[in-house]
Amino acid sequence: MRPGPGDYTFGIEQPSCWPCQDQESFRVYVDEKLVITNVRIALVTGAGSGIGRAVSLALQSAGFSVVLAGRRAPELEQTASLAQSSEGRMLAVPTDVSKPESVRALFARTKEAFGRLDLLFNNAGIILPGIPMEDITYEQWSAVVAVNLTGAFLCAQEAIKLMKAQHPRGGRIINNGSISARVPRPNSAPYTATKHAITGLGLTKCISLEGRKYDIACGQIDIGNAATQITERMAAGAPQADGTTMIEPRMELQHVSEAVLYMASLPLGANVQFMTVMATKMPFIGRG
Repeated sequence: MRPGPGDYTFGIEQPSCWPCQDQESFRVYVDEKLVITNVRIALVTGAGSGIGRAVSLALQSAGFSVVLAGRRAPELEQTASLAQSSEGRMLAVPTDVSKPESVRALFARTKEAFGRLDLLFNNAGIILPGIPMEDITYEQWSAVVAVNLTGAFLCAQEAIKLMKAQHPRGGRIINNGSISARVPRPNSAPYTATKHAITGLGLTKCISLEGRKYDIACGQIDIGNAATQITERMAAGAPQADGTTMIEPRMELQHVSEAVLYMASLPLGANVQFMTVMATKMPFIGRG
């Protein structure tokens, strides 16, 4: 299998074993050639920075081959260049998850390159700066909904199609929900509404319900104040529900990566439906 543009190959002849993971070999066709492998294949959206980058690198170090999806090719290529392990392969595929045709092309490229998909980390998301609800424009609202909710749906839809058809059948989808799926921040209506739609109104639950008969597990991780570029403002002070501004503690990205790795390491007969990982002292319960 020859690497193409944006395709970073690290030897996969002797993949690491996953704890508690069935190591059945897969017979798949790649570029019309039969390949027998037990390397698990993951796809991570929003892989060019922050949580997506950290999780992609952790998965690759643990033995997954990883498809890196995101809007900006240079950032995806930088993620791939940071890989320290020789365990799995990384493939950068520039993608706009809000566009159905772009998502279809992403999953077609995944199937072409690897023949199957074992894990989707539905991570891509955007957030507006704090804006009172009455001042949010239709365009701002629509942009957040298109990426955070429609994008998650489109990726899950294509993942289910691929996971249903492959042999062995099945796979796992992990949605990044955010703790805003449970408790809102001030002036964050679009972001909070999309995260509630994934959790409270049920995208994660619907995937779990409809996917289980096809051996597709779905879980969600709600993350609070991981140390990324997006949360840098927390260290300087973030608005609180009582009108004050408060410096909020953050946690290292490693803790998020380890949590996602645990969820991904389970056999398909077991599932973490919902997990919350957060900085211990951040305002969350009662937002105080």
